[in-house]
Amino acid sequence: MPRARLLGAAGAAGAAGAAGAAAAVVGVVFAGRMLLTRQAAIARRRIGKPLGEESLDADRVWRRALDGAPIELVLLGDSLAAGLGAARRKETLGGRLAKAMAGRMHRPVRLRTAAVVGSESPDLEAQLDGLPADYRPHVAVIVVGGNDVTHRLPVSVSAHHLNQAIRRLRERGAEVVVGTCPDLGSLRPVPQPLRRIVSSLSRRLAEVQAETARHAGAEPVDLRRSVGRMFFDEPEQMFSLDRFHPSPLGYRRTAEALLPAACRAADRALASARRSPSAANPTEPPQSQHPIDDTDGDDRGADE
Repeated sequence: MPRARLLGAAGAAGAAGAAGAAAAVVGVVFAGRMLLTRQAAIARRRIGKPLGEESLDADRVWRRALDGAPIELVLLGDSLAAGLGAARRKETLGGRLAKAMAGRMHRPVRLRTAAVVGSESPDLEAQLDGLPADYRPHVAVIVVGGNDVTHRLPVSVSAHHLNQAIRRLRERGAEVVVGTCPDLGSLRPVPQPLRRIVSSLSRRLAEVQAETARHAGAEPVDLRRSVGRMFFDEPEQMFSLDRFHPSPLGYRRTAEALLPAACRAADRALASARRSPSAANPTEPPQSQHPIDDTDGDDRGADE
């Protein structure tokens, strides 16, 4: 065979092989995406919405019998921060944290929950916009990220909105604590390999959230390291009936993980207020024209 024809035949064979390989890769990628799409649909059906979309209202002054002006605590974020899945308001994340914080600080704690079920990091802006202009929290706790992962929000977008939220809160004088995204690999209703993928994505988001928090002047709390193993090892006790949101015990363990950082934040905020020469009453921020409802009898006895 002449050399030119031989080279032409070899080139044609190579092109055909490359095209075949490319087609095979595309086919594998398409099949993989279809598999993950089907598994996501399976997970949604398994989880459902047995808890509804409204969390309990736990906003009030906790441990009001203690001396001193209340410490102002605000929670922002998603359904975990809102406490969806708790049967009683003192079992929500905010209720657990506020009550334990009051006991540790020996002062009442006034809780305000701005978190909204189903929120992603971009929704933090609206939650902050909804706070009264004169509201000055001592401590702000942000827990968000799970929906960012399940809705495939780019990590850079999540980090940007978290950074903006922290900066806005600090401009209000708040010390900020960020509970990083939990490890979604503990969600048993999510089939494999999708569960491994969301586990990896949630871990990556948590790492970026921690770095973002530190750079913006907030204190991060790694929820995967502090409570993640409990959700893996004891899912029946740690998850509520939808096997997605925490149970009362799950919220208790999460609040215990956040408590030391929240108390450190309160100490910093109160110390800063005492040093401020312009503060007429340095430990009691101005009250909103829309005060939180403080009337409730469920403030007796120890935390469960």
